[in-house]
Amino acid sequence: MKKTLSAIMALVLIFAFGEANACTNFLITKGASTDGSCMISYAADSHVLYGELYHYPAKDWPAGAMLDVYDWDGGMYRGQIPQVAHTYNVVGNMNEWQLAIGETTYGGLESLWEGDGIIDYGSLIYITLQRAKTAREAIKCMGELVANYGYVSEGESFSICDTEEVWILEMIGKGKGNKGAVWVARRIPDGYVSGHANQARITTFPLAKKNKTSITFKQIDKLFKDKNIDCVYADDVISFAKEMKLYNGPDEKFSFSDVYNPVDFSGARFCDLRVWAMFNKVTDNMKDYWGYATGRDIQRVQPYKAGMCQTPDNFPTNRMPLWVLPNKKVSVLDMMDFMRDHLEGTELDMSQDVGAGPFHCPYRWRPMEFEVNGATYVHERTTATQQTGFSFVAQSRGQYEWPIGGIIWFGVDDTDNTVYCPMYTCMTEIPECFREGNGSMSEWSETSAFWTFNEMSNWAYTKYDYIHPEIRKSQREMEENWVNKAVPELDKRVDAIKGREAQVRELTKFSCDQANKMTQSWKKLYHNLFMKYMDGNVNTVQPTKPGSKYTPIKSEHPKYSDDYYQILIEKTGDKYKAY
Repeated sequence: MKKTLSAIMALVLIFAFGEANACTNFLITKGASTDGSCMISYAADSHVLYGELYHYPAKDWPAGAMLDVYDWDGGMYRGQIPQVAHTYNVVGNMNEWQLAIGETTYGGLESLWEGDGIIDYGSLIYITLQRAKTAREAIKCMGELVANYGYVSEGESFSICDTEEVWILEMIGKGKGNKGAVWVARRIPDGYVSGHANQARITTFPLAKKNKTSITFKQIDKLFKDKNIDCVYADDVISFAKEMKLYNGPDEKFSFSDVYNPVDFSGARFCDLRVWAMFNKVTDNMKDYWGYATGRDIQRVQPYKAGMCQTPDNFPTNRMPLWVLPNKKVSVLDMMDFMRDHLEGTELDMSQDVGAGPFHCPYRWRPMEFEVNGATYVHERTTATQQTGFSFVAQSRGQYEWPIGGIIWFGVDDTDNTVYCPMYTCMTEIPECFREGNGSMSEWSETSAFWTFNEMSNWAYTKYDYIHPEIRKSQREMEENWVNKAVPELDKRVDAIKGREAQVRELTKFSCDQANKMTQSWKKLYHNLFMKYMDGNVNTVQPTKPGSKYTPIKSEHPKYSDDYYQILIEKTGDKYKAY
């Protein structure tokens, strides 16, 4: 029990102080999407991360040029590596060739953190996006970067997709005094969906010496010669674990997750439960994994103890699968909704207990852990959370050639209260509302989308079941208009334009115009809702009477919920009783 509580406390500290990004990714293959797109989603959840849209313009570099490497989380200078001759245009976490990369931090064994080198998980993503065109090229690039220049972050799960394939790559360093990383990458079978959320998910995997579709990193060239390859791994991913006395067992039963990031209550309840929630929306029988996902029933042949050398008998036997076959195809609008989950429809729905307050708010302020009468309890960690800096749905549309295909649907702040705006990844300019330097966590900007959306969401939390439905209506109207009308019409119009430069200009203009207009529209909506729900009232404008110089306002005073009144009286007795 003490080990479980200490693990909870460690994760709580990460969530509370933003020392690592506690994120959520969902992965959709080409055959599982409604339009043949490959998609990944990503929420960058940190209390101190400012939501903005990064841009790395395409550029030619002279021979001998060097690239400065900075730590993404802290901005600390790490060192230099040789620059390549040409880098690609990158918008957020997607490049002009429709390659997209997301991540979630799982941490893993603390003894393997802070290895020697200069490449952190953020620079690994953004350097790779500037250098690779496909998911397979990205895997090669990431493997070479950490091998040549070392890996200095905690354990990470990466989502990687292009127009044809979706991969999950999980990596962890080798600890102080060691350079490089151990990792495994698996291709999601076409037609399936996957996800990860701060808990490593790759367990056993096919070994190269026994399976023709699996290779080690030394055989990386086969990845580009044989499209049937569906697994790549660091050559020493198993031998390193044995050398460090982390694993004792046959190679074929080695589990990456269970050795390098053993699952416990926090890994299941705070992390895999978010994946369960998405899987539960698209496939049957997820109730079979409820005991595991809630952390209440993690089954093992032998008990797990932190720090011990793991054997297959210590691995959980009832973990969720890495991927599932959906009952129906997934649309980009579905992906947006997956990111807005609060465990609705389950016993852990945060809007349905006393913690939600009188207006059923499905959010809980940090810290996540608390004690009552000597017992430890936790708030739920759902996909939608207040501390999101930015999030996106990356849509790689293979039916369109460069520069039209790639769209990163980008939003800032809480995923349930944001609007996902289409940003074409060929764009050469970032809209003012998303631009780096337009505001920060310590600097207000009236034109910043991040602060505009935070104003709205924080207002919504005060009277959630009144204000949020109005947000949802406007949110969905905007997104459906883009998905069903504006984007298809633009695609068709731009496809008919002669000249790539003219096409890029048109796509850039559309992306910037839509984002800036959306931000102004959201600011206006916030002002209207603020006036409507001011002081706990519901104020509505009435028809002006002939001859009157005033606009009449009807002010209604909705009561608290009945369950709130019941709890209030149970706690206060006759204190408020009318005699």
